[in-house]
Amino acid sequence: MNAAAASLSLRWRLLGLTLGGIVVALLLAGVVLADLFRQQAERQFEAALRVQLDGLTAAFDPEAPGGPALRPPPADPRWQTPYSGLYWQIDGPGEGGTAAPVRRRSRSLWDEALAVPADVAPDGGVHVHETRGPGGVRLRVVERAVRTAERPERVWMLRVAQDTAELDAAIGDFVRTLALSLGVLAVLLAAAALAQVHLGLAPLRRLQQALADLRAGRRHRLGGDQALPAELAPLVGDFDAVLERHARVVERARTQAGNLAHAIRTPLAVLAAAAADPRSADSLAPLIEEQVAQARREVDRHLARARLAASGAGGMPGQRAAIAPVVAGLVRVVERIHAARHLDLDDRCAEAAAAGLQFAGEAQDLQEMVGNLLDNACKWARTSVRTSARVETTGARGGAAQEPVLCIVVEDDGPGLDEDSCTRVLARGVRADEQVPGSGLGLSIVDELARLHGGSVTLDRSPELGGLRATLRLRSADHWAPNL
Repeated sequence: MNAAAASLSLRWRLLGLTLGGIVVALLLAGVVLADLFRQQAERQFEAALRVQLDGLTAAFDPEAPGGPALRPPPADPRWQTPYSGLYWQIDGPGEGGTAAPVRRRSRSLWDEALAVPADVAPDGGVHVHETRGPGGVRLRVVERAVRTAERPERVWMLRVAQDTAELDAAIGDFVRTLALSLGVLAVLLAAAALAQVHLGLAPLRRLQQALADLRAGRRHRLGGDQALPAELAPLVGDFDAVLERHARVVERARTQAGNLAHAIRTPLAVLAAAAADPRSADSLAPLIEEQVAQARREVDRHLARARLAASGAGGMPGQRAAIAPVVAGLVRVVERIHAARHLDLDDRCAEAAAAGLQFAGEAQDLQEMVGNLLDNACKWARTSVRTSARVETTGARGGAAQEPVLCIVVEDDGPGLDEDSCTRVLARGVRADEQVPGSGLGLSIVDELARLHGGSVTLDRSPELGGLRATLRLRSADHWAPNL
């Protein structure tokens, strides 16, 4: 993997941030722990020297015969071993805090002397110094000024010193042990980070494989058969929703193609019949012009509907179509088409005109839906077909408010359909009776268009006429809302 790809890799970003944080945290921990140990070791070292100094002070007798002495002498054998690393020294007497020539010192100093800064120490107080001792070794020195009650002008300086080599070795050992421990901890934490990133990205690898299966046609959705983390579930759900919408768009495109073929079949049939009839030569041109114009209107209508379907909307804001004039025009058309049957076409939509009922959509879509229902009713009616329109109320989404729904009802006195057939005939190409002319697409077109506009169509038996009752429910233009 090159540098550019690594910089874009989520795995390497997570590993880099995690390992960088581990290194920084362990370095800070190492520095802090080493410093804390050093301070604690130095405090303990100085505390041990103070204990030695207290013992030296307790044994010091400045008025002993023959000069100052220690009674009893210190028992630690290191005081007697030359250059053992532990030393004591008594300087004095002096006046006003000024040290006099060395009077007493431990045998461990041999012929050396402790060289310390010439400062004034308060009575009973302890000073700590760093100096060099025999052989140039580094010493830690604690000193105390002592006066006697009998001769307070005389000052004695009692000093205890010890080589810091053991202290430095202990600190060094601790630092090395700490570094080794932190190194092992860093390796373990790095391994844990690698495992964490590997396990954490496992769902993404499964999604990658699911996408590969999706492209290969081995599956149709990303989710469903695998448990997903809460962080990925919404993303997969949205992606599956997009796939579902795409499938609906494809299916809708196929339906629109079938609807278009159904719509232009009649003009083509008229043209074919006219072309086969030698007596229609004189009127062929006007007929062709009329039928081509009708086919063009159908094509334009279905293209507009396809754009509407692709946008996912059930109507555009501002579009509306009055119910009464559309239904009245369709009644006149089907009355001429089925004139030979002398049907009683009862149009009761005048009340809709008085109420100002309007459909939230294009008039052409309303004409196609109601026209197919009227044509179907006329095919099956014995004597009567009735149309009516009203407004129903239904619970709005997410609340108790009532949302008006426009209902257009087309009834006939034909044989009607049983409950199973009422559902089945809404499918594309399904016909209740093969002996009656038709393609089986009319009712499916109505159902598809109604769903596209956020509505529905239901079939049942008419309680008054006894035949089929088709109820078309659509959005009212006065209460239009996007079909989300």
